[in-house]
Amino acid sequence: MFSSKIFRDVRFYCLGVAVLAMLAAFVRPTQTQQVPVYEYLFIVDITRSMNAADYRQNGQAVSRLQYLKDSLRGLLTRLPCQSKVGLGVFTERRTALLFEAIEVCQGFNEIDTALAQLDWRMAWAADSRIAQGLHNTLEMLQALNTPVLFFTDGQEAPPLNPRYRPDFSALKGNVKGMVVGVGGLEPVPIPKFNSRGEPDGFYRAEDVPQRSTFGESDLNPEKIQGYDARNAPFGSVATVGTEHLSALQEGYLQDLSAESGLHYHRLVSLDSLAKAVQIPTLAKIKRQDVDVRWQAAVLALLLVVLVYGSPTLALRRWIRYGGR
Repeated sequence: MFSSKIFRDVRFYCLGVAVLAMLAAFVRPTQTQQVPVYEYLFIVDITRSMNAADYRQNGQAVSRLQYLKDSLRGLLTRLPCQSKVGLGVFTERRTALLFEAIEVCQGFNEIDTALAQLDWRMAWAADSRIAQGLHNTLEMLQALNTPVLFFTDGQEAPPLNPRYRPDFSALKGNVKGMVVGVGGLEPVPIPKFNSRGEPDGFYRAEDVPQRSTFGESDLNPEKIQGYDARNAPFGSVATVGTEHLSALQEGYLQDLSAESGLHYHRLVSLDSLAKAVQIPTLAKIKRQDVDVRWQAAVLALLLVVLVYGSPTLALRRWIRYGGR
């Protein structure tokens, strides 16, 4: 009888503590902790090659830009509160800042809506000078002191003349961040649109420059077929190429990342992107009140299981037979 009374008392106290734990959960207990938060300026390439459809969602082909937009909207939900995100777009050779970094929880609707509305029609020029655009972005962000995530497929249009590739040595390491390569590694056609913005097939070889004709050639005149210093500095022979097709220029973007002191990541999924951008070297440590209701809920659950679950039967048996 004495043992049975002890057992009933234990059950009573366990249930009492479980009730107190559940009541504590309802008052939303918090605990001040040091947590990593992030601040980024998203720079999105909106040039026409970003319309190439080499991603798949729900069994359907989607453009690079659409997949990127959906990934960035998903990334907002993965960043901890007190993190901040700004947004800009890139085309031609420079970046336009749409808004500076704002807090992701309070400004979620505004950031999400802005990302959803990004469109290639916002471009103010058709050229795509990736290296110049990245250089311009890093110059701009030195004053803002904001890390950058530069999203692009890396396709230079017209093709870059190596003689005029920008020098990043003065900017290297001044801005933290990452170049994110967007697109597949296999060349695919680039969609073409008419003056009303309606689909009009795909670009053909004769629609786009297949080589750079800007400035001076990087080749010796003796190696240029049909060279004429005044009338044909790049030669008179038509160039055959595949610039009307598009693939992720991963090696080129990795080189630009190394030259500018940035990390590099290829966009293959939201999970891998969220993991890549939340690394210690890009984090800021802040004190934050963290919701710890789960601790009270777990305690209550364990106590209820102890009273009504299989451990209770084992305890009864132990008490009834005196520990044998």
